Amino acid sequence: MEQPIYQVSQVNEYVKAMLEGEPLLQDLLVRGELSNYKIYPSGHHYFTLKDRDGALRCVMFRSQAQRLRFRPESGMKVIARGRISVFPRDGAYQLYCAGLSPDGVGELAVAFEQLKAKLLEEGLFDEDHKKPLPRYPQTIAIVTSAAGAAVHDMLRILRRRYPAAKAVLLPVRVQGKEAPAEIAGAIRYANRWRVGDLIITGRGGGSIEDLWAFNDERVARAIYDSEIPVISAVGHEPDVTISDFVADARASTPSNAAEIAVPDQMELLRWLRGAQERLLLAEETKLERCRRRLDELSGRRVLRDQMASVQDRRMLLAHLQQRLGDLSARSVGEKRRAFSALAASLDAMSPLKVLGRGYAVVRNGRGIVKSYRDAPAGSHIEVALGEGALECTVEKGRA
Repeated sequence: MEQPIYQVSQVNEYVKAMLEGEPLLQDLLVRGELSNYKIYPSGHHYFTLKDRDGALRCVMFRSQAQRLRFRPESGMKVIARGRISVFPRDGAYQLYCAGLSPDGVGELAVAFEQLKAKLLEEGLFDEDHKKPLPRYPQTIAIVTSAAGAAVHDMLRILRRRYPAAKAVLLPVRVQGKEAPAEIAGAIRYANRWRVGDLIITGRGGGSIEDLWAFNDERVARAIYDSEIPVISAVGHEPDVTISDFVADARASTPSNAAEIAVPDQMELLRWLRGAQERLLLAEETKLERCRRRLDELSGRRVLRDQMASVQDRRMLLAHLQQRLGDLSARSVGEKRRAFSALAASLDAMSPLKVLGRGYAVVRNGRGIVKSYRDAPAGSHIEVALGEGALECTVEKGRA
């Protein structure tokens, strides 16, 4: 019997079907180190999982990669979940990855990233919501464990830096299952009874499990709802918790929180001394200016001779009176001259002047006679002369 001959693609399809028919290979977890991790413009992730003795090619499509809660990097140890299959085009088998989590703390890391993304989307990290810290707090509520070293460090620094502030401890557990509820409850208690005008909550360093209470959603929402400003002080400098993102201020350590919470009394004293010196200098400058002004005024004649000002005013008054009299006389003279000119013009136009030159004015009972027709023969008329008048009877009139 002749042996069949297969196409390459047929072989690849056969191997693919065989691998996909094996249940073990369809949902398995693989531990390894990420190598040659690349993200293509399409959004797909390509990488290799390797250990000391072998390597496995992997692909994570964009839809699965969008659900990642951390940024994978080459060299990172992870646990990958997926299925084994063959890409028929090149005949290479690979792990089609559905999820990645960091090896060791994978669950906590994923939970952290998930809660962080959720609260970020809800706006709990918004800068607009953060309240300013009081510049000179009178009472500081400290929500932490009474048995830890952190509270003693904070109290020591508060007393040294700003003894005027009163510290009130609200003791709570800071790790364990009961811790989140106690921390959230203490923050709400401080707000309800106005225990202080500033809250510090936190604890000393530890593992991610030890600090996990401050990654709890209940604590985050209590901090967000707090009307009193909150400083989050959890662990050491590299440690970051959800509380740090929500709080109004984040301190790298509990000791740093105490330094942020209050001013340094030595710096305040230096500032006050400087302010005192500036105030004294300003007052001395003002006094010197007043002295110079006093010297200037005391040298004036009016202060040496009280009647000098009266005499000066009297002389000014006399001068003004003289000027007023001159102006008055000039104005009256001008008006008299104008009056005389007008009177002369009026006199020149007077009818009496005309009569004085030999002319006469004839009147009858109705007024001035302007035509011979107004004085018919036999009518009585009056002839006004330059001196006196004549009463006449008209004998005859002509044109």
